[in-house]
Amino acid sequence: MSDDWSNRLGVLGATIRRQRQLAQMSLRQLAELAQVSNPYLSQIERGLHEPSVRVVRSIAKALNVSAEELLGDAGMLDDDAASEPVSSSTEDAIQADAALTDEQKDSLVSVYRAYRAANGAV
Repeated sequence: MSDDWSNRLGVLGATIRRQRQLAQMSLRQLAELAQVSNPYLSQIERGLHEPSVRVVRSIAKALNVSAEELLGDAGMLDDDAASEPVSSSTEDAIQADAALTDEQKDSLVSVYRAYRAANGAV
């Protein structure tokens, strides 16, 4: 495995850990929701294991983010896919907030995007 790919696995793991923490989930909770073992998820978060596409999708679904976002943040998508915008961490935090209903999340994201567009920060 090349050093570049190892680094990307480390970034993927750190991204998953950051999203898990934003969602205020323990490693055990995320492992259960994603239907993977605790040790395996820990190895992924530490960049020691390359997860399959199915596992990445399962983790992303449990975190309420897209698999493309996780992979894009880690630089693991091709240039065409990586050039597409990914959600900001503000939007991720809104989506991860378990205290909000889906309707409230959608409303907050809409207001946030409108604010950014009105202030030239798109």
